[in-house]
Amino acid sequence: MKKQEDEFIFSVAFLKHGHIYGMTKGLIEAGARLKYVYDDNAERVAKFVEQYPMATPVDSFEKILEDTDTQLIASAAITCERSDIGCRVMESGKDYFTDKAPFTTLEQIARAKRVVRGTQQKYIVYYSEYLHVESTVYAKQLIDEGAIGQVIQVLGLGPHRLNAPSRPDWFFLKEKYGGILCDIGSHQIYQFLIFADVHKAKVVNSQVGNYNHPMYPELEDFGDANLVSDQGSTMYFRVDWYTPDGLSTWGDGRTVILGTEGYIELRKYVDIAKDSRGNHVYLVNKNGEQYLNVEGKVGFPFFGQLIFDCINRTEEAMSQDQAFLAAELAIQAQIQAQVIR
Repeated sequence: MKKQEDEFIFSVAFLKHGHIYGMTKGLIEAGARLKYVYDDNAERVAKFVEQYPMATPVDSFEKILEDTDTQLIASAAITCERSDIGCRVMESGKDYFTDKAPFTTLEQIARAKRVVRGTQQKYIVYYSEYLHVESTVYAKQLIDEGAIGQVIQVLGLGPHRLNAPSRPDWFFLKEKYGGILCDIGSHQIYQFLIFADVHKAKVVNSQVGNYNHPMYPELEDFGDANLVSDQGSTMYFRVDWYTPDGLSTWGDGRTVILGTEGYIELRKYVDIAKDSRGNHVYLVNKNGEQYLNVEGKVGFPFFGQLIFDCINRTEEAMSQDQAFLAAELAIQAQIQAQVIR
């Protein structure tokens, strides 16, 4: 089918992580058209096409890189391979939308920055625990409206269910996944950058450990870190693979945002023992105590903004600097982390 002038066309390559389904869904719901899909595993392609039958499988990644219709490539490759793939995408004249974590080394970031400067293409990251959660989107709206004054501290809790039998072998190899702070810690750090409007920060201290998974010696099942921005705002976050079997969802993710005039608490995925829905927002300020459930009420503006940015070369969806900074801080936290167990 020939591309229409008002169409935004994307293709998908490398289906190594399930986040590719959320990335694809968000783009399609925002009006993009999916054209091609590639992976080196036929079963993964078949499963993807079953859910997105409009995607045409191709037998090589190069066919997508060479396609003149495709404007953006969405990808969820093995973590350590995401940077090289992204550089190839940008050098082909296309924008790149990758699953988090987008890098596993500082050298990868440095190269990607050079390619971004040289090509003027975008390297966008699916920090889904902010971008694809309505309560976090709403919290940012409240902050922008001045509901809690200036943000001075963000507390992030990001527990996940391990479900080890479902994980690929590379998930347990540190060189491949980068470590827990690099991986799921990047979600938390990106939220700090957004909520506190941070463009420069440093890692004060960080820790990692493997408390209960000796059968996976390279897995870190616990990590935490403290950060401070150049404005003086701070963050503490904890990530782990210790979601109990009895929890009704994959993780009881929470965020507390402290401002000079109030605070916000987000119970993103469940309000335990009370409400199995997600997207619970608690707001306390001079006007009193408020609770809202924003499930299905806010939407996900990121995806429409991303399409607009790719067409108009703007930065409404995500600042390129903050996309890189979140990853850089996560890797720095990983590098300097004390091993506590």
